[in-house]
Amino acid sequence: MDQADKFRAGPADFLAAERTFLAWIRTGLALMAMGFVLARFGLFLQEFKIVHAELPIVSYHFSLWFGTILIVVGSLVCLLSLLRYLRLIGKMRSGERTFDQPATLAVSIAIFLALLGLAMSYYLLSSPRVSAGSVRTPEVPMSASTPAIPENGIVRLSSQHSVQETVTKLEAILKAKNVKLFTIVDHSGEAEKAGLKMPNTKLLIFGNPKGGTPLMLAAPSVALDLPLKILVAEDEQGKVWVSYNSPKYLRERHQFPEDLLPNIGVIAALAGEAAK
Repeated sequence: MDQADKFRAGPADFLAAERTFLAWIRTGLALMAMGFVLARFGLFLQEFKIVHAELPIVSYHFSLWFGTILIVVGSLVCLLSLLRYLRLIGKMRSGERTFDQPATLAVSIAIFLALLGLAMSYYLLSSPRVSAGSVRTPEVPMSASTPAIPENGIVRLSSQHSVQETVTKLEAILKAKNVKLFTIVDHSGEAEKAGLKMPNTKLLIFGNPKGGTPLMLAAPSVALDLPLKILVAEDEQGKVWVSYNSPKYLRERHQFPEDLLPNIGVIAALAGEAAK
């Protein structure tokens, strides 16, 4: 390297490099914090759904992916900024010019965040929106001959899977959440044994004594509706439905304290997850 290309870095240069390094660290921490909030937003919506079971289910799972990506990128920014800082200090000590080098890291992060922002914007615009008038939409009947009666407290969700696939998915979800599955009543199977024919219909009965016992102590009549039940049934057109009693309906029926509603509110999240 020619002597003309050499320069002597002063204290101000080293302090400026350190300030830049700390700025990158703050950027990485901000990205990780934003990612954590975004990833946990889906959990917040799930908990909100438990309390307000009558609300339509809206997809929120992409928030977990976007949040996780931001956390990973934030970690990479901190690591890459450290490597950049050490390399920069080494060049400054050796007398190599550094101020005329392109800010590759800054440009890369800017491009990535712009693309991620566009992806999130598209996701928000394409997601189904819930209007104020759609909160209490009448329930979909099991068949064309069955009228929808919103007051009966039955919540029905359209399943994206067959009856057996939905039941299997529910079994796995209950096992993962340490919820005891007491039995599966195969109504259509029993009908077939009796020489009768009916669409595929299965009833899952499950519960948790830690959640159900306080309810029955507060309102003994709630034992009529416990353990919790989810009905997975196929209608005459071959459509599969997941049905359950609304937790708010059960509270109004048995008049137990509102603070015990979350004890059975989990059924809404279980049914919604199995139907997707």
